[in-house]
Amino acid sequence: MTDGLIISDPDILNGKPVVKGTRISVGLILQCLAAGMSKEDILRGYPTLTREGLEAALDFAARQFEGEEVKVFTSKK
Repeated sequence: MTDGLIISDPDILNGKPVVKGTRISVGLILQCLAAGMSKEDILRGYPTLTREGLEAALDFAARQFEGEEVKVFTSKK
């Protein structure tokens, strides 16, 4: 699910995993959920974030905690 949608680039947010095409980090999305925002609230609050990007970020985070290997590719423009 995260294939190509979550990237890590040292030039974007110091290499934190972000949703491709945005400066929205996986961590920010998790913080929003922890603060009680719904997925719909997040999508409304961050109009550059797509539903697919949001789901990819959640999948990425879940797999990190399960210990599965998740490959993040650096994107250079």
